Amino acid sequence: MKIRPILALTMGDPCGVGAEIAVKALANREFYEHAQPFIIGDLSRIEYCLKFVSAPLQLNQIKSPDQGKYEFGTIDVLHLEIEGVQGLGYGKVEAVAGEAAVAYVLKAIELAKARDVDAVVTGPLNKEAIHLAGHHFPGHTEIFAQMTDTEDYAMMLFADGFHTIHVSTHCSLRQACDRATKDRVGTVIKLAREVIALSGLNNRKIAVAGLNPHSGENGAFGSEEITDIIPAIEEAKTKYSDVTIVGPVPPDSLFIRAKAGEYQVMVVMYHDQGHIPMKIVNFDEGVNVTLGLPIIRTSVDHGTAFGRAGQGRASANSMEAAMRLAITMAKNRFYSSGGDQ
Repeated sequence: MKIRPILALTMGDPCGVGAEIAVKALANREFYEHAQPFIIGDLSRIEYCLKFVSAPLQLNQIKSPDQGKYEFGTIDVLHLEIEGVQGLGYGKVEAVAGEAAVAYVLKAIELAKARDVDAVVTGPLNKEAIHLAGHHFPGHTEIFAQMTDTEDYAMMLFADGFHTIHVSTHCSLRQACDRATKDRVGTVIKLAREVIALSGLNNRKIAVAGLNPHSGENGAFGSEEITDIIPAIEEAKTKYSDVTIVGPVPPDSLFIRAKAGEYQVMVVMYHDQGHIPMKIVNFDEGVNVTLGLPIIRTSVDHGTAFGRAGQGRASANSMEAAMRLAITMAKNRFYSSGGDQ
């Protein structure tokens, strides 16, 4: 039987481009051939965005995923009534919008934990807005981790076949150095190994970056490689015989070697070490993934784009890429678990 995983797309901040890019993505017949997608968000916001696509789409309001039609031409919407959303404009930071964005995510997590959906694809939220609403999370990643009781998790960026997994993300550079411990690097290598299976990669090599210039050059430029990163790599080599682990690779040549085809999966030590080259590789179609969760979560790798919101000028490329990756990961998890749908 052809497997079509159920995808829950969260609309994100109502004042941003989330509704628009979700509608534009679902104007693509491809996604209904490979998945059963629906949007969690505000019905009126989504209806407004129908005018930004040429396809004759209609909406089907549902109360649960089992009510979806999942047919091209009909967008299934699980509407959450959040007081004040319908009166919002576009392009502004609003507490109401932050409250709504978090509510959409929490509903998606609830459905995924109950196995009512196979993967969650998140639209962009605004951190200032969610803080104004009283939700003091750094972002999506931490919401998913807390609500699923996940301690060992990591952010992955995906673009053009490259998978970049971060030892630390949203912290100062000084804190990032302290977080590059043997245990943490080992945990992220473990998560990188899981990515190979979920993404169905034939290239089973994991490259681990150094923290310091030239990977420390035997202690000349820092000791972190000697005390933590190399021991983590050596321990992982003894644990995982099904993958090849190399490193620490000097950070300034990591992506050059990846571009030459040497590897696709890279463990980087901090936010900008991974984000800068990945956004140069492909800024428009990058995907953000939270690894280590009991559920699959992918996301657009851009913000709310307030300057374009409500105007029909937003690109759905990143949303479409996030959906494709979610479908691949859901199918690989399904087949590896021997499930039936």
